[in-house]
Amino acid sequence: MSELNEKKVIIIGGGPAGLTAAYELCRRGIKSTVLEKDTLVGGISKTVDYKGYYFDIGGHRFFTKIKTIDDLWREVLNEDLLKRKRLSRIYYHKKFFHYPLRPINIITGLGLWNSILILSSYINAHFFPNKSEKSFEQWVSNRFGKRLYEIFFKSYTEKIWGMPCNEISSDWAAQRIKGLSFISAVKNALNYEISFNKKTAIRTLIDSFDYPKKGPGMMWEAFSDIVQKRGSTVILGAEVEKIFWNKDKVDSVGVKVSGQQEVIKGTHVISSMPVRELIESFEPGVPEDVLRAARSLNYRDFLTVSLIVNRRDLFKDNWIYIHDPDVKVGRIQNFKNWSPYMVPNQEKTCLGLEYFCFEGDELWTMTDQELIELGKKESEILGLVNASEVEEGIVVRMPKAYPVYDAMYQEALGDIRYFLDKIHNLQLVGRNGMHKYNNQDHSIIMGILAAENILENKDHDLWQINTDYDTYQESSVINETGLVDI
Repeated sequence: MSELNEKKVIIIGGGPAGLTAAYELCRRGIKSTVLEKDTLVGGISKTVDYKGYYFDIGGHRFFTKIKTIDDLWREVLNEDLLKRKRLSRIYYHKKFFHYPLRPINIITGLGLWNSILILSSYINAHFFPNKSEKSFEQWVSNRFGKRLYEIFFKSYTEKIWGMPCNEISSDWAAQRIKGLSFISAVKNALNYEISFNKKTAIRTLIDSFDYPKKGPGMMWEAFSDIVQKRGSTVILGAEVEKIFWNKDKVDSVGVKVSGQQEVIKGTHVISSMPVRELIESFEPGVPEDVLRAARSLNYRDFLTVSLIVNRRDLFKDNWIYIHDPDVKVGRIQNFKNWSPYMVPNQEKTCLGLEYFCFEGDELWTMTDQELIELGKKESEILGLVNASEVEEGIVVRMPKAYPVYDAMYQEALGDIRYFLDKIHNLQLVGRNGMHKYNNQDHSIIMGILAAENILENKDHDLWQINTDYDTYQESSVINETGLVDI
């Protein structure tokens, strides 16, 4: 028996990272077992089908600067991957502002005097910046000025995370809006109609993207179908309860499926389950300091209220950011504008109202009907929908949607990594698996490189990914594997 055929891979999590790893392993003849706790694959990138209305858990653009990933998407979906134009706006003080920001729109919306104060605030920040950039507030204020930060960043960010911006680590800003500043935003606005270069574009400013006909879940369902046809196994509703380990390796995984418990043995394990839950699942238990570090990691949870509205056209945006503290909704998706195939009846519209919360808080524990009524009420307050036009709705809750970057998370991760580095056959991947706020293509890279570590006995350091995305694209790790075509 060949060395490759002796490898038995267990993949915990059927999201982008896990399914990409399974796909890459299948290409080389290695079968894997994918354990997905949910009843759908895709993780936070899944798509829910309700009576033929499709909606995402957050709205997910398909955009990457890495040719291998772009080719992979087209290989799997081909003509079912659509090119879509972006339109998104910010709702602030009962007015709409284009995002990416446009100078004329800001001046007319905020007024000349307010615009002068914004410019003055930026100049002050440029010459007298915060010497420390530990918090999100400091990072953004240094690049945009305090006034623009307070208008277009503060309330929305605090709504997302449920904590003050001065308690959020600057790492989140550095990863999510790296390269963006007052000057780059102005340059982008002035060049809006002139050109677009995918290789140099700042991700948050892109004006077009790819999107599957029936949502991102369509992509991951296709991945799942392919790996199963090639002999791998995807088990839905599979809750991993135990990680059985001995000295420097994982021997097996204890899983519960349909109320039945079983143990699955493997030579290699790839995990995208939340790292806190992973560490708590180790049997025998991990050292107390490692367990304490894992339990200090926090998560922000998420729920979406999908409303079916009896009107053909509501607004042209793909999504709208709600910077209004008087309503609880944080962002509103118009899925028909993402793809016309997301609705079965073009005379109707399907909206997704996104609420950020903590599991067990007031929002999370509201009944579905209470949340639907809240969504109808807030849509009407915002002037987007008449509540009487809403025919029905559905609520989907997503626990641990966002790993929280608080002041202590880096130290905790350091302790966890030091422990896990000793376990040679366990690799962590994905947003929750590594407690990193990944984009979809970050997780895909992790899946590809995790598979290569198994297939070719490589030593790719997956923790490098999305520490500094642009730097990583130019790093030797990517170049060695041919993942970048600049």
